[in-house]
Amino acid sequence: MRGVVAAGHGLTAEAGARVLREGGNAVDAAVAAVLMSWVAEPTLTGPGAGGFMLVHTEEGENHLLDFFVAAPGRGLDGRAPAAIESIEVRFAEEGVQSFGTGPSSCGVYGTPAGVAQAVERFGTMPLSALAERPAAAARAGVEVAPMQAFLFEILAPILRSTPECAAIFAPGGRLHRAGERLAIPELGSLLERLGAEGPGFLYRGDTARAVSAWVLDRGGLLTEEDLRSYELVEREPARAVYRGREILTNPPPSSGGILIAYALDLLERLDEPGDLRGLVRVMDQANHARTDEFTTGLHTEGYLERFLAADALESAAHEMSGRLGSTTHIAVMDAQGACASVTCSNGSSSGVVVPGTGIHLNNMLGEEDLNPLGHHRHTAGNRIPSMMAPTVVLGEGRPEIALGSAGSNRIRSAILQTILGIVDDGLEAQRAVTRPRLHYEGGVVEAEPGVDPGALDALAADGWRVQRWAEQNLYFGGVQAVARDPRTGELSGGGDPRRGGAAVAV
Repeated sequence: MRGVVAAGHGLTAEAGARVLREGGNAVDAAVAAVLMSWVAEPTLTGPGAGGFMLVHTEEGENHLLDFFVAAPGRGLDGRAPAAIESIEVRFAEEGVQSFGTGPSSCGVYGTPAGVAQAVERFGTMPLSALAERPAAAARAGVEVAPMQAFLFEILAPILRSTPECAAIFAPGGRLHRAGERLAIPELGSLLERLGAEGPGFLYRGDTARAVSAWVLDRGGLLTEEDLRSYELVEREPARAVYRGREILTNPPPSSGGILIAYALDLLERLDEPGDLRGLVRVMDQANHARTDEFTTGLHTEGYLERFLAADALESAAHEMSGRLGSTTHIAVMDAQGACASVTCSNGSSSGVVVPGTGIHLNNMLGEEDLNPLGHHRHTAGNRIPSMMAPTVVLGEGRPEIALGSAGSNRIRSAILQTILGIVDDGLEAQRAVTRPRLHYEGGVVEAEPGVDPGALDALAADGWRVQRWAEQNLYFGGVQAVARDPRTGELSGGGDPRRGGAAVAV
């Protein structure tokens, strides 16, 4: 086998698989998949989004590339932004969530810089070759998959909020339906230019000027200086140990990875690691750890080490005696032992489409889960904290799992349960991804059908509030995972059916 790709859409996964067939490595395949996801999953990601990529090279090096959204406002001298527009989105009978949208919700995008630097540093193919097919697909149009049509429906208030956005997703007032073709020619032009020139025009050229002017004229904070000064940041991955494996994940200032590492350390200490009640107690403890001090401390030097200090963990172990998340993940593992795990997000999208550019901007400043202290509280230039947590599991220094998830606050519980399925229960990637999940937050244990009913009854008897969902739902995340069996070397992939995911082995 040349490798395996898992992604949030069949076209996205196939784009990466095609590159593996052509001799590209894991990073080449991941970048090709990211670019195709801009076309096939346009409400979840795009050139106006941000993300993270965790790379394990064939030589055994580990690199965490942070190209997530940064807070805007450089050079504005305290100018007050327009009010963030609040839009209610209903994605199931069990939940309605408010999202902040509009120009004041838009942060500094990072995905163009991220894909360009990733392939330049770790790939073997030119960016122009990787962008060619996604650009053609954007011009010709792609068939709207059922999951994308569902997302269009639940995000309809956002997608119809501006004429420019409605012209793409609801021309003539009607949303595109499953089976119809959605073309975004301006995105095709952007992809062609990105492949030919690199990302400079999006940060220092004519497109950067157009984006900034459009947002500022409408009361937002995104300045030319914000875009000009944006840089990809390489970070040391957060590390945890579980069942003899080394877990690598996203470090501060993002919060998801550090909470996953914390939960795995607590699970390692349990007498019965497969006990459902123990898992819920671990989730509860991780929630309690997300204090105001945690939120403010993420940007301080050495916070990861302080948070994971042994005495804090021992104390936590002793004490144990956001909803939609428009995010997409891609995981790739190649035959040479390299892998790439990359999560990108446009938030729930802002509705702000800048004419002539192909850019639909993120709404990260309006995402309540990412702004627990209030809107516009982040220092201009700082990364906005994220739950996104691309993760790699190493056994004896070789990748056994590469995975990540969509799902806002459920990202950490979805990733955690998938790791447990593969490591503890020996499941192949697809079975681990598909297996029913639970999530604990806000005093409620929420469970998909198929979670052990006896264990749920026991939790309820212990005083936990339990809510049983009628069916699997994208609320519980969208994990995409690839895995290597440590005994046989066989590769497997899992695409999450909750988000229309797909896996392709080559």
